[in-house]
Amino acid sequence: MPFVGTFQQLCHNGQTFAIHLNVTREVGPLKVLVVGAGRMGSIRVEDLSSDPRVDEVLITNRSREKAEHLAAKFGAKVIDWAMATKTTADAVVVAVGTDAHEEILKPILARGLPVLCEKPISLDLASTEAAISLAKESGSQIQVGFQRRFDPSFREIKNQIDAGRLGTLYSMTMTAHDKTPSPREFIAGSGGIFRDLHVHDFDLIRWLTDSEVESVFATKAVRQHFDYADFDDADVSSVIVKTVSGVQVLVSGTRHDALGQDVRIEVFGSKNSVSAGLNSRTPLSTVENQLATNVDAYSGFVDRFREAFAQETQSFVSFIVGEIPNPCPPESALESLRIAIACEESVATNAAVKLLEVS
Repeated sequence: MPFVGTFQQLCHNGQTFAIHLNVTREVGPLKVLVVGAGRMGSIRVEDLSSDPRVDEVLITNRSREKAEHLAAKFGAKVIDWAMATKTTADAVVVAVGTDAHEEILKPILARGLPVLCEKPISLDLASTEAAISLAKESGSQIQVGFQRRFDPSFREIKNQIDAGRLGTLYSMTMTAHDKTPSPREFIAGSGGIFRDLHVHDFDLIRWLTDSEVESVFATKAVRQHFDYADFDDADVSSVIVKTVSGVQVLVSGTRHDALGQDVRIEVFGSKNSVSAGLNSRTPLSTVENQLATNVDAYSGFVDRFREAFAQETQSFVSFIVGEIPNPCPPESALESLRIAIACEESVATNAAVKLLEVS
């Protein structure tokens, strides 16, 4: 059916957007290419295959055997890796390692195709800015894979903040604890604890407060898992963040949690205080034994955010067909990366770093 560009009020996940679409396109069966057949590629293929708006899912991967196994499971079609950036498709999901992003993104963006790119777009500011500029020049759009925005409990906090039910925001406390330490091969190319793990927290800070970050003070250490030390990385970290609007944020990170995957947030305001991620599955034992936590604790980040990934993929399809504006634009990746780099400079100087100093 035809979709005619116009000014509309669109409702998505409890939020209403005003959007002007200045194009007319035929919204019919969609063909989406997923680049990568690893953990994230598998999630995207599964969710796209279950979306009735998607007619065909294509998969490409360096290892064709891995792509064929995934395709057989979900009725998808395999494309040769050499054709990854030339295949005809309506949209592309980039779910390969960060070191391969530029190789895939540059020719895909040049074709003007919409892209869902797993975070980060790149591990440095210059390459991220180049990708954003190319997308603008070619008429492409990048949705960044910050899945925490789509977690139902985090979205509810966002809705309450926007509705004024928390009043003036005072502070936030954020917990980001992985269950299992990373293997050495991942540590080597991850970009470090701030660019890899906490970049999600930094995106949430900007999204929830609707404010840029003014300054950070960060620390890190290796406490137990010494593979991280070989790469000047860390298995524990902490960050004090101050937003331009004045909200104070405390962020705690670990690469190992003995009980499970622990990602949650507490938000304090002049009218109410709320939490998200604190429930029966939260890997936390309370000494008072008055809360039923740590029951079937989250086993990893996929288990913790499986529903969020599904909602994110559905939103990408809604974005492709023009139902909603970009729910996570590429500037979110750029600014979250800038905060991560500021944290690294703070560790190096043992001082607070202002974001305006990071270029």
